[in-house]
Amino acid sequence: MQYKKIVMYKLAVALFFYTSAHAQIQDDTLVHLKDAVLLGQDRAPLLISIKYESDAAVQNINVAKYNTRVPTIDATYQAGLSTANNLTGIFYPYGILPMSGPPSSGNNYSPATGSAASILLNWQAVTFGQKEAQINVSTAEANSKKSELEQALFQHKINIISAYLDLLLAYDVVAIHTHNLERVQANLKQSRVLSNTGIKPGVDTALFLSELSKASVDLLNAQKQLQVYQLLLQQLIVTKNLPVPVDTAFLGQLPVAGISNDTSFSNVPVIKLGQSQVLLSESKERLLKKSYLPKLSVWGTGFARGSGFQSGNNSDDIKTWDGLQLSRFNYGAGVQLAFPIMKYGEVKRQLQQQQFITKAAKEKIEDSKLALTTQQNIANTTFNSSLAIATQTQQQLKTGQYAFKAMQTRYNTGLANFPDLIQAQYNLLKAELDVKTSYWDAWKALLLQAVVKGDEHIFLNEIK
Repeated sequence: MQYKKIVMYKLAVALFFYTSAHAQIQDDTLVHLKDAVLLGQDRAPLLISIKYESDAAVQNINVAKYNTRVPTIDATYQAGLSTANNLTGIFYPYGILPMSGPPSSGNNYSPATGSAASILLNWQAVTFGQKEAQINVSTAEANSKKSELEQALFQHKINIISAYLDLLLAYDVVAIHTHNLERVQANLKQSRVLSNTGIKPGVDTALFLSELSKASVDLLNAQKQLQVYQLLLQQLIVTKNLPVPVDTAFLGQLPVAGISNDTSFSNVPVIKLGQSQVLLSESKERLLKKSYLPKLSVWGTGFARGSGFQSGNNSDDIKTWDGLQLSRFNYGAGVQLAFPIMKYGEVKRQLQQQQFITKAAKEKIEDSKLALTTQQNIANTTFNSSLAIATQTQQQLKTGQYAFKAMQTRYNTGLANFPDLIQAQYNLLKAELDVKTSYWDAWKALLLQAVVKGDEHIFLNEIK
């Protein structure tokens, strides 16, 4: 009865693995690391969105050039119905419609129509540098958006490479736990033989069944983690199928790229982004300094009026609907020099505010350099430690393999007990995982070094 339970358990586990593998193969797609990077940078919606924003910022330069160099020409026509009661005098025109014409002798509420049409040209011919400053701000905004796109693109590439590494390690972990499950199954089979012959007690078979369950759970967890990393990489490269990495061999060897301690970081996208933001803020400062300078404008107009009030406001002189026809025609031209006398105080305070923003942007660059220096030191330490650890784990693996085989032989001959064999098996499993992790750590350190240098090719060029 116990034997049937064991067989049914093994069949259920095998069926689960086969079903999962079969379903996965149907949905998987093979992908090289460099191809994954290209797919991600071409398909990621966030990158496409930032690219559109960058294109819009470039187009805004043309808008600024057009608005500051081309005069405005407005053509208008209006018609209305109103009375003509009027007084001579000055008033503040805010919220009040202005009225033309001589004062009326009294109030006459008989309305008449009126009309007006004009063409008005207005051109700010001389702005003492304000036009150029506005164009420079638009250019700095476009450069800042371009730097933001470069930073987002670089970070997305790094995320893809990192996810690819995680997925490779997950595959190795699944393979290790699969082999461990096979070892437990072999030991279970042998313990049953030894129990039937009386060499080992029957309780060993029950203990091996427990170990088989533990090994199966470890394998299931490893497979779950593998699928999670597949889904994460799938999101980054924007593909419908689950990605399966093709470049698997390089994780089985250590990278050999040299690591320098250059702290200039001039080509790192995050530093270039910070510098572009400083330039943008400084260009806004220059625009503010120009904003309280005078403006010399040239204007010209041709206009006409029509009115139903022919003369005075006598009811006999009111031609109600004649005002819709234009009856008086005029033209005019001139220049205007406007100086915002009270603008200086406002601009002074705005300039102080913008200067603080510039200082903040500069400090952000220093903070980014400090973070990059720390990351570089971490990368160096991790890389060197991984090389040393890899050497030790290789020796640990050889020792673990030898110890397990020796202990398995001793157990099969009745010279070792169950705890000794299980301990040797655990040591071997840990050694196998440690070897893969140490290699993975070395490649992760190299990737971090690529982040510090702002160049993903430092990592990609190591892929053989």
